[in-house]
Amino acid sequence: MAKKSASEKQEVIIAIKGFNADLTCRGYQFKEGENFKHDGEVKACKGGFHAIEGHPLEVLNYYAPAGSVFHEVELRGPFARHREDSKIAAGEITIRGEIKIPELVTRAIKWVMDRAKTEEGGHATGTRGAASATGDQGAASATGYQGAASATGDQGAASATGYQGAASATGTRGAASATGDQGAASATGTRGAASATGYQGAASATGYQGAASATGYQGAASATGYQGAASATGTRGAASATGDQGAASATGTRGAASATGYQGAASATGYQGAASATGTRGAASATGDQGAASATGTRGAASATGYQGAASATGDQGAASATGTRGAASATGYQGAAMAPGKDGKVMGAAGVVLFAVERGDWDGKGYPAISTASGIVGQDGIEPEVWYQAKAGKLVKAEAE
Repeated sequence: MAKKSASEKQEVIIAIKGFNADLTCRGYQFKEGENFKHDGEVKACKGGFHAIEGHPLEVLNYYAPAGSVFHEVELRGPFARHREDSKIAAGEITIRGEIKIPELVTRAIKWVMDRAKTEEGGHATGTRGAASATGDQGAASATGYQGAASATGDQGAASATGYQGAASATGTRGAASATGDQGAASATGTRGAASATGYQGAASATGYQGAASATGYQGAASATGYQGAASATGTRGAASATGDQGAASATGTRGAASATGYQGAASATGYQGAASATGTRGAASATGDQGAASATGTRGAASATGYQGAASATGDQGAASATGTRGAASATGYQGAAMAPGKDGKVMGAAGVVLFAVERGDWDGKGYPAISTASGIVGQDGIEPEVWYQAKAGKLVKAEAE
């Protein structure tokens, strides 16, 4: 489909492109910092390299926050534009740096602000109107189409309820709310709170003890400050809390939750959700079918209760539990434990890890009755490290390859 090419001196468009988590798009592998050229006709939705040159959150139309990455790209012609949104196809592309959710929100707010007429310290209700309150305890509200609201003073509040509205509160204890479609809310001050409830809304709270919530479809919530909390309850939403003791929750279908800070907790309850807690004593829980839970910090706990769920605890003294049918639990850290009490569940561990599995019979109208249990310690009684085991007749036996 494509090959690398030397950049030519011509019009350059800076845009945003979504990728799968491995930096692939439609089966083609890209790499940051490299340049690619399309062979063939350039036509929107048909041929060429596609990206978003308009409202940054439009990229969520094509790549949901959960399981995707976003990068800034340089596009060179020939160009072809989409009729329905700001998607553009180009003959040449250069992959630049990654854009995290907080920056995506910031860019969305700037995009709206740049196109709105600001009314200082006031209230703008008209189309594309903007309201700005920069003083301490100021409030800004923009309710019109593509309106923008900004409150930069201490304890300020910003609200944008219109379509594609953006709200930003950068002062201490500021609050930002964007309830309209494709709205973005950002609260960067200490104890700030950001909420985006509209379709494809994104919320980011980077300050100390900040909270970010995105409840709309394809919403994304990110809280990077100390003790921050991030919640994305909409379908395909993503929640990330990277601060110490942060908590991240994604309850929608295919949602992803990640808590990387000390004692962070991550929970993904939706179908195919993924939860990751990398901090010390962090907890990760994925209750939806085929969900995955990973706890990599010391004494972390990972639990996957849905059908075919997977739980992994890689830190020392971590615990992994997969209770759903055909669930898999793995504990690779020192003195860890892995448990699979569901039907056809399997366990694996590093040397010294305790394994526990349950053998269950066929459906009896109420459930899968337990037939036997088996436990053991990896490295003893012939139990090998990094090998999957199941319970059979009261013993741990190597699981059959699927």
